[in-house]
Amino acid sequence: MTVHRAPGAVRAAPTGKSRAFGRPLVYVLLSLGLLIMSAPFLWMAVSSFKTTSDLSASPPVWIPTEWTLANFRELLDKLDLPLYFMNSVIVAVLVTVSNLVFCSMLGYALAKLRFVGRNKIFGVVLGALMVPGNLMLLPLFVLMSKLRLIDSYAGLVLPFAAGAFGVFLMRQFMQSIPDELLEAARMDGAGEWYIFWRIVMPLVKPALATLSIFTFLGSWNNFVWPLIATNDPDKYTLPVALATFATDPNKAGGSNGMLMAGAFLVVLPVLILFIALQRHFTQGIATAGMK
Repeated sequence: MTVHRAPGAVRAAPTGKSRAFGRPLVYVLLSLGLLIMSAPFLWMAVSSFKTTSDLSASPPVWIPTEWTLANFRELLDKLDLPLYFMNSVIVAVLVTVSNLVFCSMLGYALAKLRFVGRNKIFGVVLGALMVPGNLMLLPLFVLMSKLRLIDSYAGLVLPFAAGAFGVFLMRQFMQSIPDELLEAARMDGAGEWYIFWRIVMPLVKPALATLSIFTFLGSWNNFVWPLIATNDPDKYTLPVALATFATDPNKAGGSNGMLMAGAFLVVLPVLILFIALQRHFTQGIATAGMK
């Protein structure tokens, strides 16, 4: 007798043998992809500790024959690295903190408050996400010039004090907070400021960690706007200072070791921040669009 399977019948689960074969294959493919993606960073990090002979060796030498800090010492001698590092820290921290505050406020209003024009404002936020950032450079420069904020920390921070992506991320995450929780707080006499700071903000820590990483990374690596908005070398951020240093034959002199050391110092703070907030970052990405 022939047995016909119903159209909606569930297929049999994979056997143990197929799972045992498939899982190592997935690990191999993921490890290969990780190796390919991390190879440039590993080369940069290792090369910053190489001697000149290792950097110019052919074929290339991956592991230094002699580990040295000479590239870092020479970079510190020829470049005022602490000044530019502090400029980058000040700008990146101010931009990150302002985004966490302002984007959270607007995200809360769009997610949990009812007012006229709320959907239109959210539509403007979505539209701003589609506008290339480079299109705004000229209007921003004209505006900062009119306000006389060129060559100042305010001119580097204010144009990026709040971003459309941050508003979208916080709004999506805050929608997952039960409305009943907020209504219970209102019935107990809590005001909106109390609800926002004491109830909502502690519940959105994963989203805040995600936003802080993205914002800090974007501000720390921002090159075009600090290059345009600063004429005074004392206001250069680290990427601008390193790029100017690399193109100056009287300073860098084609020293790849110093350039690798400088690039490694640029990447290191972001890497430390990501490792510290990795758990919250992955949780924020996974749950931001659930509702």
